Amino acid sequence: MPNIDQQSDALKSSIIDYWDRQPCNINHSSAVKGTSQYYDEVEARKYFVEPHIPKFANFEKWRGKRVLEIGCGIGTDAINFARNGAIYTGIELSGSSLEISKNRFEVFALEGRLLLGDAENLSKYLNSEEKFDLIYSFGVLHHTPDIELAFREIYKFCHDSTQFRFMVYAENSYKAALIRQGLEQPEAQYGCPIANTYTKQDLNSMLLRNGFQSNEMIQDHIFPYSIPEYKKYNYVKLPHFQNMPVELFRGLELELGWHLMVTAKKDEAFINKSNES
Repeated sequence: MPNIDQQSDALKSSIIDYWDRQPCNINHSSAVKGTSQYYDEVEARKYFVEPHIPKFANFEKWRGKRVLEIGCGIGTDAINFARNGAIYTGIELSGSSLEISKNRFEVFALEGRLLLGDAENLSKYLNSEEKFDLIYSFGVLHHTPDIELAFREIYKFCHDSTQFRFMVYAENSYKAALIRQGLEQPEAQYGCPIANTYTKQDLNSMLLRNGFQSNEMIQDHIFPYSIPEYKKYNYVKLPHFQNMPVELFRGLELELGWHLMVTAKKDEAFINKSNES
């Protein structure tokens, strides 16, 4: 029988293999991969269907600030932090995704530190004395085997006023309901090894156990488009969304959105307790 460590390593290897086969958003452009046109089209498409991301990341706010992104993928958010003047570090589990990010920074002549690693082992890749003004992770931590271990690692690299902003998938959501009925899958590519979902109550409890308190939790994002048409770069809404009033659709997103976005900081009670001990 394999032991727990062996099982964990095997699971993590399967996660790496999954994202290496098809890095997230890699087919968001039909232009030649690795060109500035390709990267521009990937970015435009991503933020067209997920306009809440730039608002949540608030790229302009972090000029001159130290930003750590956990799970930078192919670098769409990473590039925007860097071009807005952040002192950027990105950690990425998938070697294939990381190489694309590195190429992207080279193509746009931007500076950033890009490291191969995972959220549960940040201490292996970062200097223990490093602290960041923002620790950001969008659509990543629900794929890690032990999110609470990731929280504990993240805590080590926060100073007392660090903002911790992350998105995970929402349990109380339209898409999660479809998945439970066998009508949807978590990711575009079949067979994702882990795609956990969380309630706001889940996250509040886990954050408090690991030294954080939540300032805000917001749900957003229902994907309304026909997948076959979307793959052909046509934005054709599904029939049940075509005649839905904009206000109604927006209300559904805010109540039943797939993306649960959390803004947190170090818990003052936890800080005081740590200082006393």
